[in-house]
Amino acid sequence: MKRVPLIATIIVLGAMAVMVKLGLWQLARADEKATLLAHYERALALPALAPWPESGEGDHLVRRAMDFRQTAVDCARVSRIDAVSGRNASGEAGWAHIAHCETAQGYRMAEVVLGWSDTPQSPAWTGGRARGTFRLTGQYAARVIADPPLAGLGANARPDPADVPNNHLAYAVQWFLFALAAGVIYLLALRRRWRDALPS
Repeated sequence: MKRVPLIATIIVLGAMAVMVKLGLWQLARADEKATLLAHYERALALPALAPWPESGEGDHLVRRAMDFRQTAVDCARVSRIDAVSGRNASGEAGWAHIAHCETAQGYRMAEVVLGWSDTPQSPAWTGGRARGTFRLTGQYAARVIADPPLAGLGANARPDPADVPNNHLAYAVQWFLFALAAGVIYLLALRRRWRDALPS
């Protein structure tokens, strides 16, 4: 009679159940991300300016709803300007210049992506009003991609919701394949165990 090891079977079945559950969770996350990306597409098309968030310590989901909206922020003081790799509106590689600002509009600090150039030398910019697309870059950090660009710079690449990754479906498939592989490997191990147990 072929005997199935109880403890080993429980462990394998438990591991497979966890993998399947993780796969189902990733499928749910894929639906959530698709809904969020559709929201971003609608937000990007809204013509009205959304007010800059009143508090950097408020509900993250409320501020997340601001993503890709058109907004404006008043930069009261510039602490520094960084140059990072970026692309312009034509897709050319170069440098995006990001001003780190103090603002009286809720967030103590805000980033303003001033514009693009083909050199890393940042322009002199002492602050002022920046209008453009709002992007949430962290739980309490946000930036506006200036449109029109500031400080005599060229236009940055326009923010595109399509650049936000949605790879949850791929992760779900991976978890389901892991569960299937675990089951197949265990069955092969049982088959070998039973075969070795046969009298010679």
